[in-house]
Amino acid sequence: MPQRYIKKILDARVYDVAIETPLTEARSLSKRFGNNIFLKREDLQPVFSFKIRGAYNRIVQLSEEQKAKGVICASAGNHAQGVALAAKKLGIKAVIVMPQTTPEIKVRSVKDHGARVVLRGDAFDEAAAHARELIAKHGYTYIPPYDDPDVIAGQGTVAMELMWQFTRPLHAVFICVGGGGLIAGMAAYIKYLRPEVKIIGVEPDDSNCLQAALAAGERVTLDEVGIFADGVAVKQIGEHPWEICKDHVDEVITVSTDEICAAIKDIFEDTRSIAEPAGALGVAGVKKYIEREGIEGENLAVTLSGANMNFDRLRYISERTEIGEKREAILAVTIPERPGAFKAFINALHKRSITEFNYRYSDTEEARIFVGIQIQHGGLGRDELVQELRETGYGVVDLTDSDLAKQHIRHMVGGHAPTVSNEQVYQFQFPERPGALMKFLMSLGTRWNISMFHYRNHGSAYSRVLMGVQVDDGDIDAFESMLKKIGFTYDNVTDNEAYRLFLGRGNGAGDIKKD
Repeated sequence: MPQRYIKKILDARVYDVAIETPLTEARSLSKRFGNNIFLKREDLQPVFSFKIRGAYNRIVQLSEEQKAKGVICASAGNHAQGVALAAKKLGIKAVIVMPQTTPEIKVRSVKDHGARVVLRGDAFDEAAAHARELIAKHGYTYIPPYDDPDVIAGQGTVAMELMWQFTRPLHAVFICVGGGGLIAGMAAYIKYLRPEVKIIGVEPDDSNCLQAALAAGERVTLDEVGIFADGVAVKQIGEHPWEICKDHVDEVITVSTDEICAAIKDIFEDTRSIAEPAGALGVAGVKKYIEREGIEGENLAVTLSGANMNFDRLRYISERTEIGEKREAILAVTIPERPGAFKAFINALHKRSITEFNYRYSDTEEARIFVGIQIQHGGLGRDELVQELRETGYGVVDLTDSDLAKQHIRHMVGGHAPTVSNEQVYQFQFPERPGALMKFLMSLGTRWNISMFHYRNHGSAYSRVLMGVQVDDGDIDAFESMLKKIGFTYDNVTDNEAYRLFLGRGNGAGDIKKD
């Protein structure tokens, strides 16, 4: 299979619009991890992403009749910008169908490249369906984001450059994975020339379609995908990429949101460039691989695949970075409710730095604090810290791995509501567009009383809501049936430990561990 792609990659027409991107050493990362880590800087492309390569290579090969009718794609991200710029370069009409949830910065960027933008639906599937309607009506040619041999060949030119830029022994290449176009093109070329080089895909924990396919031995469709790394939020690996990946990808590593945020910071410190979450996957993966394998002195290459970051997301990313680098522990600690208790607690930390401290009075005997404490890099000392505090007599629950605590609770610590009964707590995800929050609230009706509400958007296409609602036990099925009709993704988190400790009814003192 890879052999037939080699000529297509060598013949790919990408340099009319794309540039040969540099391969630069990440000096700080290399020193910290004891290996030679090199970044393939696809964030420096004219559209700040590798996507221009595949889009242009596909469009330039259209017939004159196809070019005259124009091209179309459905995309909210980097592929849209790639198609728009490629079409502009070739003087071809381009229509880009984007979900209504697409951030304005991306809509404006596509328009700036001369394409016509059509906003339709809340998600990709609705946008894609409308694109098909326009194709039937106007005869446009659809330009796929990844599942096409010419697109794959265009992306494969990244590997072609890498191979002539780095001729020394190379242990592995770490490549972000969404639909699979980039990793397929690169794997085909690298395995043909240097089969000893490991090809390692990197996916988010909650969008691991290639990892799932490799485990099953066939393409599978994920029930849901995470939205943080929206550039790789794909439920199923492409058919053409799968034919290459199943035999030529050595493994897939998955990484958490916190690890991606830490990788964005690592990239910034080495390059002063801000990678988008999908673009930083490779760095998050190479760090995890080095720690797992214990290798030293090896040459490792990483694709820095894109830098189309919405500026509004930076605060959220900054919040999660310290935990992603395992430099912060998030704890729930019970201390006596009496003068001098805070001072005694600080002394018990033995000069460790506090990164966050939240407290509200709720009980005459005991106080519960939400505290962030700086620990050694790599998480060293976290278990020792918890044990020390318990041996001193404090009740401690480690919330460092609780997404609910980091997403909502740390911003809501304000005490319990002892008069609230039958509270059920739900976490929602819904499209961020004008009127979405109002629609959500109106859809709930008036049958059930809202007892708690925390809305948070971090600059992505979807927002997060934590909501408490008073529902009798016998009504829970009816309430959740209503939620399903509304159509927003939700989870019942009533039993979540962080919620019970800081916001649930009563003081929950018995839930804190002292040994």
